[in-house]
Amino acid sequence: MSDFTALVLTRSARWGKVKGSMDKRLKKRLLKERVKQVRIGKKTTVAELVEAMGEMSIQARNIGECARVLERIYADKKRPTVMLGLAGPLIAAGLRRVIRDLVVIGAVDVIVSTGAIIYQDVYAALGHGHFLGTPDAEDNTLRDLRIDRIYDTYIDEDAVWRTDRYCGEVADKMAPGNYSSRAYLEALADAISDEESILYQCRKLGVPVFCPALNDSSIGIGLTEHRVRCLKEGRAGIAIDSIQDNHELVQIVVKSKSTAAFYVAGGVPKNYINDSIVMGYIYGLDRGHDYALQVTTAVTADGGLSSSTLKEGRSWGKIKKEANVAMAWVEPSVALPLLAGYVIGKDLTAGRTRLRYGWESGTLKKLRPI
Repeated sequence: MSDFTALVLTRSARWGKVKGSMDKRLKKRLLKERVKQVRIGKKTTVAELVEAMGEMSIQARNIGECARVLERIYADKKRPTVMLGLAGPLIAAGLRRVIRDLVVIGAVDVIVSTGAIIYQDVYAALGHGHFLGTPDAEDNTLRDLRIDRIYDTYIDEDAVWRTDRYCGEVADKMAPGNYSSRAYLEALADAISDEESILYQCRKLGVPVFCPALNDSSIGIGLTEHRVRCLKEGRAGIAIDSIQDNHELVQIVVKSKSTAAFYVAGGVPKNYINDSIVMGYIYGLDRGHDYALQVTTAVTADGGLSSSTLKEGRSWGKIKKEANVAMAWVEPSVALPLLAGYVIGKDLTAGRTRLRYGWESGTLKKLRPI
């Protein structure tokens, strides 16, 4: 054996020992924390359950991670502006009170929603109900009975038409002109008096509500009826200016010291909240969300924005590189009550100030905590 060969073998043996020692240390570190088997007692609270889920695995752990992000949001002394994105049949699922309570306790500063969710809130505020049904219903029979089905929930088609018309009649009473969805929804909120209503509480507590795709809902049908009436009567009516929505939301972002996004499902609200961050460049601002969490069942493989990961959002500058983020692939009718229960059960928003918005003709003159 040559001296060179002996040297190579010696060094290889030494490296083998070093690598073996490194592998042992790595293995020990990776096997440090055991998965905890969740224990539920008669007095276990929702908050305690969610906290325990954070030490489980699969989507339970992801729910726990989402809860930790929420805890950090409300503990942050910068007081992040929390933007809640809402999509999916949330009120049909029974989440109206949950969302309303998040507004009331001061957990939400801005809502960006599909028009359908706000419509269902108005529908309920007018005294109309959502009823237990079945996804196996005979839909032709339901049509004959004028019953609309939302998966396993029924609503009254006759009540829907009355609600559509009501939305248009509110517009009839407004001064002619272009309005952001926020401004129109404030007028709609002024016309209802249901304490259980999300829209009513947002108006009462000064939380702006945006519906960037308002036309794509039954509210849009009501506003179309308003338009047709105005044309027949030869008078001017109102119109929704969706670009004004962009302008108003980006002003909120620019005037906020920090922002946090809470996405329930995905859809237009998720992308709209993210785009408000991107639009900050118009005002010379280049800053992503400091916090973001999402609960969804959308799959990532199709490349859609509803399912795009928060990690992907970093490449666009929508989410800060160092942001606190979490995602759970859990259907929102299960995920949202758990997370809301955590926030409420741990009293995370105790002492949190609200934001006061000073709007003048669509310009945000001031935004400050009160």
